[in-house]
Amino acid sequence: MALTFCINKKYDLQFSGFWFKKSEIESEYKTLNRYLKYSCVEYQKSWDEIDVKFSKYIENVTGYNWYYNSYKCVISPVHQGISNWGNGNKIVRWWKENAYAQRRITAHELILSHYFEIYRHNYSDAGLNDNQVWSLAEIAAFALTSLTPEAQSFWPWDKSGYYTHHNYPQLVELQMKLKNKFLKRKNFDEYIKTGIKLVKDLDISPDRK
Repeated sequence: MALTFCINKKYDLQFSGFWFKKSEIESEYKTLNRYLKYSCVEYQKSWDEIDVKFSKYIENVTGYNWYYNSYKCVISPVHQGISNWGNGNKIVRWWKENAYAQRRITAHELILSHYFEIYRHNYSDAGLNDNQVWSLAEIAAFALTSLTPEAQSFWPWDKSGYYTHHNYPQLVELQMKLKNKFLKRKNFDEYIKTGIKLVKDLDISPDRK
């Protein structure tokens, strides 16, 4: 898997109305165009240092190959992080982070996409709705970016670990239940199946409750 950072205003604009008006996004593109280009270059340099190892790490731990040979990370003037729920090879990250510090969240968004693909191709008969799959994908991303020595080697300056002070407090209880399940897993499929059992009866969504 290879990740390429790019500018794609058309793709970014499809998310207008969720958090920002289209006119607001358009205005920010005009103002920040040169800085978006700079971030693309710097983010790419940083990511290229870990791309091959990270790609193999995720395949080895999950037991599944990436579903696309290449992924695109669209640099946005306004959207902090947007994954893809198993419908393509693009994610979104905002422009104004340190080129090294951006790595972990960028990886997080990629893992969400990967988890959705795994579920859609192998576990769709489990009957979960998208919000339930999203919750498991988020939690898996927290685990895969913190609970292994390999993960920590990609962003050694990040000491936050398997943190729970994130934007989704509705996930914390399930997140903590799945921590030891990840650490003691025989394989990733066992971890997925455990998550499915735990989330099946939960009414959960990205919206705070």
